[in-house]
Amino acid sequence: MRTNDELVPAEERPTEPPRPRMTRTRLGIFVATSVVYAAIVVGVLTTSWPVRFDWQVMLFRPYKQWPEIHTFLDYFVVLGQRGPTAVAVAAWLGWCCHRRGTLRPLLVLGTSLLLLNVTVGAAKIGMGRLGPHYATAIGSNEMFAGGDIFPSGHTANAVVTWGVLAYLATTPRARRIASVSAALLALGVGMTTVYLGTHWMSDVTLGWTAGLLVLLALPWFEPLMDRAETWLLAAWARLREHGAALAPAAAATPVGLWAPRPPVDDALPSANRRAPGGRTRGGGPAARRARPHTARSERTPVTPAGSRRPPHADRTPRTPPLPATGRGRTVG
Repeated sequence: MRTNDELVPAEERPTEPPRPRMTRTRLGIFVATSVVYAAIVVGVLTTSWPVRFDWQVMLFRPYKQWPEIHTFLDYFVVLGQRGPTAVAVAAWLGWCCHRRGTLRPLLVLGTSLLLLNVTVGAAKIGMGRLGPHYATAIGSNEMFAGGDIFPSGHTANAVVTWGVLAYLATTPRARRIASVSAALLALGVGMTTVYLGTHWMSDVTLGWTAGLLVLLALPWFEPLMDRAETWLLAAWARLREHGAALAPAAAATPVGLWAPRPPVDDALPSANRRAPGGRTRGGGPAARRARPHTARSERTPVTPAGSRRPPHADRTPRTPPLPATGRGRTVG
């Protein structure tokens, strides 16, 4: 069974950076972010200043104020959609897994997306807020009305998907660059949804908070990801061993159309092969084996003219027929 470190040669194996831990600083940021999350939810539920600010932005109608950037932002907001971003980031992390000889990058991405779907999805369904385009009364919070926009999934997904790259960075410089890039992308995606009128401003704020909570909670799941990686590598090693054991047996005993004929059929003379019905072709086996075989060049050629029958001593030559005569008269 090959372990995690045996996937690549020792001289080409990169140094694994220290994995993030739930330090006091990270735990403090997690608690503060949770308080902000709860404050936003309470402010919307009580229809306080977050809801008033939501309506002010909505009635301002940003998409009508700057229509020239509408087309660009329609494409830019795709950077927050779960499908395209997950595929792009998974492709990059898959290459990183191959290079480092570990499954951890893909496991971190899968764990973060699973946490995001569970937490944000549950909040969306539980609070059921309607979007600006479906609002029923000016000044209302539109909660528990069957919607699914609170918090913003585009914003939370942008924070988590692009933030995972910063979480997995191997050097402090790369981590800073990835963190700033992920923050700018998440900020741009969130404000784009407000510009397009698909989310309230409080939806976007709660989406930023929800995504940050997922990233901050990832160190708690590092032991679980380690066990999952060990199990997956062991299962892959067992699968390869099982396939290698089956390969020689399959090659030694071909079946079907590729199976060879029994050698007995080819060893028997052609005279001894039985025709359908159980009869021997061309006489008995003993007579066939005693009769010598002549080559085609030694046989007596048969000319096209004349009869094929040999001449017979008792046979007289045939006389030509008499000319036809009339009845009772000789013609001539």
